[in-house]
Amino acid sequence: MAENRSEAGAQPVHEIYRLSNKRVWVAGHRGMVGSALVRRLKRENCHILTATRQEADLTRQQEVERWMEKEKPEAVFLSAAKVGGILANDSHPAEFLYQNLMIASNVINASHKMGVEKLLFLGSSCIYPKLAPQPITEDALLTGPLEPTNEGYAIAKIAGIKLCQSYRHQYGCDFISAMPTNLYGPGDNFDLETSHVIPALIRKTHEAMTGGKKELVIWGSGTPRREFLHVNDAADALVHLMKVYSDEEHVNVGSGEDLTILELAQLVALIVGFEGEITTDSSKPDGTMRKLMSANKIRALGWTPSIPLRQGLQEAYAWFRENQQ
Repeated sequence: MAENRSEAGAQPVHEIYRLSNKRVWVAGHRGMVGSALVRRLKRENCHILTATRQEADLTRQQEVERWMEKEKPEAVFLSAAKVGGILANDSHPAEFLYQNLMIASNVINASHKMGVEKLLFLGSSCIYPKLAPQPITEDALLTGPLEPTNEGYAIAKIAGIKLCQSYRHQYGCDFISAMPTNLYGPGDNFDLETSHVIPALIRKTHEAMTGGKKELVIWGSGTPRREFLHVNDAADALVHLMKVYSDEEHVNVGSGEDLTILELAQLVALIVGFEGEITTDSSKPDGTMRKLMSANKIRALGWTPSIPLRQGLQEAYAWFRENQQ
């Protein structure tokens, strides 16, 4: 078996699943995470499978089963999801709950029926209780109430985790789950109505700078703390987990470091070149006040991130400028 070396002094981690020469389906390949996975998997000597919505609507069971029966994937990265920020989640909870439940149910069940060797389900850090102890360890799941503004999305992701655990327990399926922190990078969504905090800040700050504005207003008090991970690091972590991990409990995927939203806005302003005043709008929701996930488990499995936040933000801003239209 091949080995992956972890941090200095740690024991080597053995590969238990080989992606080489396998038919690997990236479900959701057009999304930010899915496209990063496709880029990363090109180094694995595997046959990458993708399906557009026209080829297989993942919310439709028959379409998923028909496509999988035809293409016969041996490994699946389930990164497809309906995603959005606080505003989108809070405004459209039914769509976030229904669509994500259907995607998870259909792909996981069909993977069992079609004999997929290994599946990795991609969740979200919002699965954890609103007031979970920090940093959040994997066993905090279902120990308290969720953040109300994205409860629908969180419940769908929790259901996906439980589906993987249930198929593993009942049928012996090698289905695992990973919970990434807040991701950003190339391919992100910069629509202010539906975007997450980093792309929203990048766009608002860029428009304030190019428009010659003297003030940039950010949502909330600016005091909530958030953790961020570049999507290329996340893709690398997911491929690593597919190769070295096989157990029931999900695994956090994060940087292990956080900062306040105000500090983030100041860093983005520095990168963009905005020199005006940054003010806060406390009439807008803060969401969870802190959400830092423990990275101890994935570190012990031999993986650490390689892209510092400032470098990653510079790359994300460069991508935004090249792809504004």
